[in-house]
Amino acid sequence: MTEPVARDLIFISKATPGDDQFVLWLAPRLEAAGFKVFADIFDLDAGDEWRGKLTTALQTRAIKMLLCCSDETLSRRGVREEIAIAEDLTKQLQDANFIIPLKLRKFHKLFGIGGLQYVDFEGGWSRGLANLLKSLDRQHVPKVSGGAIQPEWYAHLRRHAVEIEQTPEVLTSNWLRIIGMPDTLRHLVPRNRVNEALLRKLGASCEFPMVEFSDGFLTFASPLDMEEHFEQIGPFSTQREFAVLEFIVSGSSDAGIEEREAKAMMVNILRQGWEKHCAREGLFAHTFSSGLSFHVGEDKLRLKQRVSWGRQGERRNSMLRGVARKKIWEYGVSVIPSLFPYPHMRLKGRVLFSELGERNKPIVIPDKRTQFRIRRSVCSGWRNKAWHGRVMAFMELLAGDSPYVDLAVGSGGSITIDAMPVQFTAPVTARQTSRLGEDAEELDVTTLGGHYEDEDV
Repeated sequence: MTEPVARDLIFISKATPGDDQFVLWLAPRLEAAGFKVFADIFDLDAGDEWRGKLTTALQTRAIKMLLCCSDETLSRRGVREEIAIAEDLTKQLQDANFIIPLKLRKFHKLFGIGGLQYVDFEGGWSRGLANLLKSLDRQHVPKVSGGAIQPEWYAHLRRHAVEIEQTPEVLTSNWLRIIGMPDTLRHLVPRNRVNEALLRKLGASCEFPMVEFSDGFLTFASPLDMEEHFEQIGPFSTQREFAVLEFIVSGSSDAGIEEREAKAMMVNILRQGWEKHCAREGLFAHTFSSGLSFHVGEDKLRLKQRVSWGRQGERRNSMLRGVARKKIWEYGVSVIPSLFPYPHMRLKGRVLFSELGERNKPIVIPDKRTQFRIRRSVCSGWRNKAWHGRVMAFMELLAGDSPYVDLAVGSGGSITIDAMPVQFTAPVTARQTSRLGEDAEELDVTTLGGHYEDEDV
């Protein structure tokens, strides 16, 4: 008599290639936790009768089926066939939790599985994994000792690995070097007694960057620079002056400012200088959970208008505003100032999605989860060269004809930033398997790539 095959597999039902990236991330982590996983991306070899192998694994070996859920995935014929088999197994095994839906994106419930509780991966893959592992443990899904990851995972990585050539490669970072700033930082205080709330309000709205300290502000501005804006309060006087480099390195014992606090104050001034400059240049601000970003809006560029960039050799162009999936997208940048290993601004690319309002006016989508979902589905199609092109186009737009961006801080000078990101040379060259050419960052008309219908463009 043939021994029954042990049911010890977690079967992942997915769409190919739409869910590949997620399964490539999830499956090895489940295996590292001790579970045996079946996923077609690992377990099908060239020449396999793939549908038969999938069906056999699900019917005879699976103890749970993880169902990737999005409207795109659930519309696939193969996935629906796997759901039908899994529904029969739910009854055969008398396991009401045999199918575990994994919510990757918003989806319409299907008849037969609509009442099943899903594990939410839309809000974050790591959080979803933690909840899934708890659920599998509660349901006593068997594990194998050691938690070994199957060799097919490494084979898949090798097949899709980026080629490395032993030749140097010049790379462009997301750092902008700060090449100059005023030598003197001032502690300015009002000469008259003032209302603290009013002082704070006027300080926040001033055109020059400043941070609150003691009974006044630390700023590069002079008392004369403050007169017009602080007219309600009256004149300021200079209580102390600090040599900037010494202040950054050591703080000020006389003023009771420790080194760490001094660095934080300077970073704050640098950040304010950038943000106030972007506002003056007509970029619009949006608050993300991790900070403020500035985006190129309709006052600066038309939809699908390209921006030329590149100061040496052949110039290229990139798009900073476009339409995808019937949503307007607008590129922007957050800045993270740093003083180590030298003063610089680190740029973080941001994308803001809006609905198409009257006359194609953008109406920003307020829901953060919706923004996150669209960003993950749309921006995942942007190649590295596309992201690079947008950063370069953004800086070209901000700097104009100058190789520098000058942030106004008062009559004593400015914070000067190199508009060209810092470049460095790597000892090896990484070649993408797709062999994109040097001008390939913007080949498609939408600049977004990905899989969607023409009518969505």
